[in-house]
Amino acid sequence: MKYISIISLVFVTSLLIGCNNKVGSGSDNKEKGTATELAKAEEGQDKKEGVVELTTQQAETIGLEMNPLEERNLGNNIKVTGTLELFPQDKANISPFVGGNVSSIKVIPGDNVNKGQVLAFIEHPDIIAMQQEYQEKIDELVFLKQDFERKQTLYDKGVSSGKEFQMAQSKYRSTSSSVNGLRSQLKLLGINPNKVAEGQIYSAAPITTPISGYVDEVLISLGDYVAPQSRMFSISDNSKIYVNLKVYEKDIRQIEKGQQIHFSTASRPDELFKASVRSIGQTFNTEPKALEVLADIQNKDKNLLPGMYVQGRIVQGEKKGFAIPEAAIIKEGEHSFIFILDEDEKMEANKMRFKMIPVTVGITDLGFVGVNLPTEVSKDAKVVIKGAYNLSSEMIKEELEHDH
Repeated sequence: MKYISIISLVFVTSLLIGCNNKVGSGSDNKEKGTATELAKAEEGQDKKEGVVELTTQQAETIGLEMNPLEERNLGNNIKVTGTLELFPQDKANISPFVGGNVSSIKVIPGDNVNKGQVLAFIEHPDIIAMQQEYQEKIDELVFLKQDFERKQTLYDKGVSSGKEFQMAQSKYRSTSSSVNGLRSQLKLLGINPNKVAEGQIYSAAPITTPISGYVDEVLISLGDYVAPQSRMFSISDNSKIYVNLKVYEKDIRQIEKGQQIHFSTASRPDELFKASVRSIGQTFNTEPKALEVLADIQNKDKNLLPGMYVQGRIVQGEKKGFAIPEAAIIKEGEHSFIFILDEDEKMEANKMRFKMIPVTVGITDLGFVGVNLPTEVSKDAKVVIKGAYNLSSEMIKEELEHDH
């Protein structure tokens, strides 16, 4: 009986210890499970929906470009097309007054030149002969003037006949006219007549530009013989360029002088240029059926060139609001989104974070779309204007990797 009691006591003790161990194991498993869930929750908080992170190198690789959010005037206005042109007084075709051989060329196409600048020199014996004749006529004029003044004195005193006085007067006036004519011709040739009168002879005549601008064409080579009035250079002053727009018949009555115009070119589609109506044509063209409207523009940077095709609109009661390029809009069914840069100070120096923001789109005008933004979006936000779809693909890729 004594041994049975001892065995029973050992069994009960072992049973209690075993139970305690099982309870302890369950508690440990519960704690481990809770820790794993917390870790997953924290990881989920770091990877918010609609957010994508890139390194600066990745952003460059996929071609991201950003611009600050900006307001533009968008409206249901008169849409027009046209070309950039120059007024006749702002372009020049340069020809020589006398024929000659090209001895020197000072410019190439694209050079910026100032009014009066020498573009080339031409040589010809006739140029030298003209200067020699001018010197001879000046010397002759000195003699004829003295002879005329002497005979006038004698005639006034009744010593000389009227015929001799008239002949001296005629020769003096005729030679004086020849001198003045040669002087004017030398000036047209760009040769200083005063220097020639002092004995200087120039072997070549300079060809100069009558306007400031850019050299469009150089139509000569060294040694070429250039006949009088043959075109040697063409110069254009692009700072005074204007827009020639075609307005269709149904819109003519809405056009007035001074109206504002916004337009863009194929070379710079994301930039809007301003113009104002200068004049309205009075002749209706049949092909196409439209009226020409000329508009002044500012081309200080001279980035606009004659011949460029433009698309524009004439302002008719615009409404100002936020607008972004069409390429910045991400379409998902009936919904539209944009990406903005999350300028979080906690981000690493070489990383960038972008948020996908829902927007309501409005009027589309000249490649821009009016948008209504959520109130929490700052007016200073930077919007992804190029590479938005690439960024969307990166975001989807990150979400798939996270799910696995």
